[in-house]
Amino acid sequence: MTNDPSSSVAGWRPLWALAGIVALGLGIVGIFLPVLPTTPLVLLAAFCFGKGSPQLRRWITAHRTFGPMIDDWETTGAIPRKVKISACGIMAVTFAVCVIIALPVWVLVAQGTLMSVGAAYVLTRPDR
Repeated sequence: MTNDPSSSVAGWRPLWALAGIVALGLGIVGIFLPVLPTTPLVLLAAFCFGKGSPQLRRWITAHRTFGPMIDDWETTGAIPRKVKISACGIMAVTFAVCVIIALPVWVLVAQGTLMSVGAAYVLTRPDR
């Protein structure tokens, strides 16, 4: 057994690529199912592909739909205004539904706190 760091990194590459594929798959599902956040999952996929597969990384950054959002994020940390509005709206609707179905108070407090932090983060990123 060797302590060569490059061999241990190479062993993780398939897992990084798999994680990227899973993240991208969930992101694509999120296009149709609003409870899954497409943009963060695509960004996660790009990150994972960067660790696991240069070919997949090149493909996703050159993709006509996903490429621009990855480039915006990596160069400026920008989130398009439309995405900000959508994300905050979905969080608000999700929270309202949870109140309506009378989830336990501790769940609502935790959910409200985490969603508020998420919304604050999204809203403080620059617009594209």
